[in-house]
Amino acid sequence: MKVIGFCGYSGSGKTTLVEQLVSRFRLAGQRVSVVKHAHHDFDIDHPGKDSYRHREAGAFEVLIASDRRLAKIREYELRADPTVHQLLAELYEVDWVLVEGFKHADVLKIEIWRAETGKPVQYPNDPYVVAIATDSADRLPQPTGLPLLDLNDPDAVTAFLLADPARYEYRSPLDDAFAAAADADAGRGAGAAAERDPAAG
Repeated sequence: MKVIGFCGYSGSGKTTLVEQLVSRFRLAGQRVSVVKHAHHDFDIDHPGKDSYRHREAGAFEVLIASDRRLAKIREYELRADPTVHQLLAELYEVDWVLVEGFKHADVLKIEIWRAETGKPVQYPNDPYVVAIATDSADRLPQPTGLPLLDLNDPDAVTAFLLADPARYEYRSPLDDAFAAAADADAGRGAGAAAERDPAAG
């Protein structure tokens, strides 16, 4: 699947742009999911509901499903801040995943910047920023050779992404770490076998 992040400070317009892109990707025949970084005290459950009661009783995970949707609620036993890669691993395979927030994540991303927010920019020091979506291109604090996209033109942002989809193909570093560990285990196993069998090798 392809993954693109959208980074920027609160009030920059990330959520509005991601919402607009979801509908446009769908119109383009793409299956799309969203991963969003939320405030630490967010909740989708409510007191009195069966699932809330199960959580309050101490369940680690509660899975709720109907013939229309599925939700999984996990309670961390200790406070934890999952990485974007851990969250992507939870997803069903789709064509695109739009990641909102996680501004320091090591995934390709579009920076959302509006001069009126008075916030600094990220692109000069972040090699993962591939473009800037802004309504204030003439007021960017540092020059850049990155593509400048009109924040108020979601069709142009969609076209930019769909023009080179292979660029955003996702490869999880978790898979790489697993493969490296498996290779190391295989190497240790081969070494142990050779020690047991002097004729080996």
